[in-house]
Amino acid sequence: MALEDYRADALRCTRCAYCKWIPLDLIKSWRFSKGCPSIEYSNFHSYSAGGRLVTALSLMEGRSEVTDQVIDSVFKCQLCGNCDVTCKLCRFDMEPLAALHELRLKLVEDGHVLPQHKPVMEGFRKLNNMLNKPKAQRGDWADGLQVKDLSSTKAEVAFHAGCRYSYDGDLRQVLTTSIDLLQNAGVDLGIMGKNESCCGGRAYHMGYSPDYRKAAERNIEAWANAGVKTVVTPCADCYHTFKRLYPGAGSQVEVLHMVEFVSRLIEEGKLKFTKSIPMRVTYHDPCHLGRQGEPYVPWQGKEKKIFGQAVVYDPPRPRYNGAQGIYEPPRNVLRSIPGLELVEMERSKEASWCCGAGGGVREAYPEFSAWTANERIEEAKSTTADAIVSACPWCERNFIDATKQNDTKMKVFDVMELVQQAL
Repeated sequence: MALEDYRADALRCTRCAYCKWIPLDLIKSWRFSKGCPSIEYSNFHSYSAGGRLVTALSLMEGRSEVTDQVIDSVFKCQLCGNCDVTCKLCRFDMEPLAALHELRLKLVEDGHVLPQHKPVMEGFRKLNNMLNKPKAQRGDWADGLQVKDLSSTKAEVAFHAGCRYSYDGDLRQVLTTSIDLLQNAGVDLGIMGKNESCCGGRAYHMGYSPDYRKAAERNIEAWANAGVKTVVTPCADCYHTFKRLYPGAGSQVEVLHMVEFVSRLIEEGKLKFTKSIPMRVTYHDPCHLGRQGEPYVPWQGKEKKIFGQAVVYDPPRPRYNGAQGIYEPPRNVLRSIPGLELVEMERSKEASWCCGAGGGVREAYPEFSAWTANERIEEAKSTTADAIVSACPWCERNFIDATKQNDTKMKVFDVMELVQQAL
């Protein structure tokens, strides 16, 4: 696709501003009614989905040029997808999130890049990770584990750790716990270890499509060489990339998030928790596991109009509206832990407020990223929960940093950390 392919979306936008809120029928209070961090933080229409569609149309028609202000409005967005969910509740013929992706890809293609992203991408190309960490240390987390090395042998299931979990010492326990559970379940399991490649998802969301494609080709080839049929990952970003983006690049492997696998074990009676965790927690839905966690549906068709007015698609076009995201598996796991009480925030599931770390925002706009995380922490505190739990290392890192910055007593856990404590 190209930006020009979304001209109709830009023209059809009625500027209703619905993209700035969570779905109206899910609003429980004015305090937590907003859905778009970008417009709420910047307080100017250009920083909303509707505003960016106006910008895209103006650029396509040559009525304006790319300025520093345009670049700021395009990139100061986590691409969390809330606008996509809310828009599609009242429209069936628009794809605002896809259009925003193409706008960003077009700017990068034309050389309009953020200087803060340049060192990140240079590190990605040289070191094959998004954290500018030594490539040789990527597999250190697996030292001492008896698990197959897929760079030299084969297995049906590949465990993909991801960049953040591999290098973030505070979160590595998630990886070892996951490996133990998979092996105890009798899974024919392997890892790439130090040869694991970044999924490329964050490069794609930052606008660097060619770099993403190279990463996708590299991973798909590695899985094929290792005989992999299923990929399991604890990272929501990797999950979204493998599940939603890779099929378009030719991938045919099954993709599971660890919370799906653990929930399945519990439902089948193969995993039972023995220890009680007396704690009140609230669950944060990662954008890439929740509303953007829906499976890829291939589509090749045409848009038609009935009597030149009503838009229809032949064949019917898939409608990604967040409804089929991964919502119940992590909640099923948490509810199965003895002593643990799960309470919901006002904005949850497809209406979840973003953690602030996505879309290259954490790297380029740290203050905005922190503000977004703090807003979510405040919502978590309103539930009187002791801890906020998630299933994404980028969310957890952003929340950990936010709680340290504000010296709040709110604890931050990964679902898998609580699983390990309850075993």
